[in-house]
Amino acid sequence: MSDAARKGVLAGGSFIVDFVKIINDWPEQETLASISKETASNGGGPYNTLRDLAVLQPSLTLEACGLLGEDANGDWIIDDCRRHGIDGSQLQRTADAITSYTDAMTVSSTGKRTFFHHRGANALLGPEHFSFTKTNCKIFHLGYLMLLDRLDQIDKNRSCGAAEVIRAANEAGLITSVDCVSTPGPSFPQVVTAALHHVDFLFINEFESAQVLGRDVPAEREAMLAAARDLGKLGSARSTVVLHAANGAVALDKHGRSEAIGAAKLPKENIVGATGAGDAFAAGFLLGVHEDLGPANCLRYAVSSAAMSLSHATPSEGMKSLSECIALTEEFGLTSF
Repeated sequence: MSDAARKGVLAGGSFIVDFVKIINDWPEQETLASISKETASNGGGPYNTLRDLAVLQPSLTLEACGLLGEDANGDWIIDDCRRHGIDGSQLQRTADAITSYTDAMTVSSTGKRTFFHHRGANALLGPEHFSFTKTNCKIFHLGYLMLLDRLDQIDKNRSCGAAEVIRAANEAGLITSVDCVSTPGPSFPQVVTAALHHVDFLFINEFESAQVLGRDVPAEREAMLAAARDLGKLGSARSTVVLHAANGAVALDKHGRSEAIGAAKLPKENIVGATGAGDAFAAGFLLGVHEDLGPANCLRYAVSSAAMSLSHATPSEGMKSLSECIALTEEFGLTSF
């Protein structure tokens, strides 16, 4: 199939049920915090991104690829994808592990969240679970690096399963992107570097970039641009590095061209929870990529989508159409960055 004929987004990797709990405060060890509300929702980078895209652009072809357990949570994900127009034919099942889930604890007064994760079936996901001959999509999005045990495993050639999957998607003619999870780990630099040799777009935040580069990355424009340049040097000079933080984001392409944008200046009452905000950012950016827009407009879509996602404690229930997301940021403006 010609690249011009491809349409839609295939997202693969972490498919998780999030149990989002709103708590009154973050407790000290051996003390108690009160849960005021609990909901079950989609979780995991590719799953959240697909759910967001289903609302941002309802006409977009969306496909999911992952590994679920043969249990009620796996059934829930299959049904949820169907309800939102996401093709789940590449969501496979296993009897060897339960469906991955996360307890996401969100402090009501700040929106800050902490995650307790059961890796489950996602840990068994390997390159053999991906097929790019079964899709006509334009973009393949993989997530999260550092949360997919088999795909994160470094081999004797200093590559990994995630890089193998991305390379296969490239060879099939798809634009590729990858996202990381905010967890410390000694193999973080090797896994991201392996992916950077093959991927077209890397989504990463300031904490994750610090893990890769081995230095602090302040959430400031110049520091983030410097980090993006250093990340780009780790790969094969094909990647656009998209580095985002709560107060702004930068994008640096393979030619060294950069764009930067501030975050939406939302009033406090508009911010309910930040769970999934990074995935909403990725969804907006990828929508721009799908429409062949430049980095400046992709970043505009990204920060607008992320801002809208903050209106709900779950990753995607607060999402609205792209036009409504853009109207939100136009109403309140952007921070200087």
